[in-house]
Amino acid sequence: MSSVTLSQFRNQQSDYIAAAQREPVEITSRGAGRRAVVVSPEFYDRALQALEDQADIRSAAAARDESEQVAHEDLVRELGI
Repeated sequence: MSSVTLSQFRNQQSDYIAAAQREPVEITSRGAGRRAVVVSPEFYDRALQALEDQADIRSAAAARDESEQVAHEDLVRELGI
């Protein structure tokens, strides 16, 4: 990841946006530290998909933990099979 100051980014926006297509570009400022990170749309989409996948995995695990276990014999009797 490359790092530039906010003033550098302002002066050369198109160059840093082009660089962000290859790797994330961190924008910093004095006193405030890291202000932003510029990434390619593809990187952003992959990161968002990974976060959504993780949320789905956690939701599925929680649903499994909450589900009621039914013995096979009880299910057969309940369904009248």
